[in-house]
Amino acid sequence: MRKVLSSAWLGIVLLFMYLPILLLCIYSFTDSSTIGAKGSISFQNYRTLFTSSEMLSILGGTLLLAFGCAIISTMLGTVGAIGTYYSKKGLKQFVTTANQIPVVNADVVTGFSICVLLIVVLGIDKNTFIPLVIGQVVLASPFVYLSVLPKLKQMDHHLYEAALDLGASARIALIKIVIPQIIPGIISGFLLSVTLSLDDYFITTYTKPATFDTISTYVVNATRGSHTEIKTAFWALSTVIFIVIICVVLLGNHLSNQKTSEENDANDI
Repeated sequence: MRKVLSSAWLGIVLLFMYLPILLLCIYSFTDSSTIGAKGSISFQNYRTLFTSSEMLSILGGTLLLAFGCAIISTMLGTVGAIGTYYSKKGLKQFVTTANQIPVVNADVVTGFSICVLLIVVLGIDKNTFIPLVIGQVVLASPFVYLSVLPKLKQMDHHLYEAALDLGASARIALIKIVIPQIIPGIISGFLLSVTLSLDDYFITTYTKPATFDTISTYVVNATRGSHTEIKTAFWALSTVIFIVIICVVLLGNHLSNQKTSEENDANDI
C-alpha cells in the first residue's frame, strides 16, 4: 500500500510539473490561437517558425547571444573557481560569499543596477551590445563557478602534485591534469549559462539595444499585442526546445550508464 501511495504521489507531482508543457506541445500542432479553444490539426505554427524571417532573426540573435555569453561566462567562472580553490582560506571565503550574491539577488535588481552603472554612470551607448553582454555574463558566471568548484574538490590532487614533482610547470599541470578532471563541471556550467541566457528577461530588457529582441523579450511583447501568428509559432519553438532537451538528457544518461558499466567490467577483470 505504501508503494502504491508513493507511486501515486510521484505521478501527481510529475503531472503537475509537465502537464502545462504537454498542453503547449499538443496545441502547437493545431490552428487554434488560444490554448483551450477547439482547433483542427495543423502544422502552420512550424511552417511559420522555420520560414518567417522575423522568427529566424530573433532565434538566430538569441542563440548567438546565448552561446557567446556562455563561452565568456564559462571561461571566467572556471578561472575564478580554480583561482579561488588554490587561494588562502580568507580570500576563498570572501570570493565564495561574493559569488553567491548574484545567484540569490533578483534579476530585476541586477538588470537595473547594470543599466545604471554602465549606461547612466559610465555613459556606454545602449545601442551597442556591451551592456547586454556584460549583464548576461554577470548573470551566468556565478553558476559556472558553482558547477566547477565541486569538481575541483572531487578530483585527485595527488596527480597534480605528481606532475609538478616530475618537472611539469604549473601551466602544463593545469592544462593536462586539472582541466581534464573538471570537464564535466565546465560542460554543466556552459549548458547552464546557455539556459540562463535564453530564459532571462529582466536583465535583457534593461540592457538590450532598442532594435534587438531575444525570444524572452519578444514573447512578452507578443502576448501583450496582436501578433497571433508569431505568438502561436512560439508554441512550436517551445515544443522543439523541450524535445531537444529530452533527447540530450536521455543521451547523457545513456553515456553515463555505459561508462559506469565499462568501469564495473574493468574492475571485475
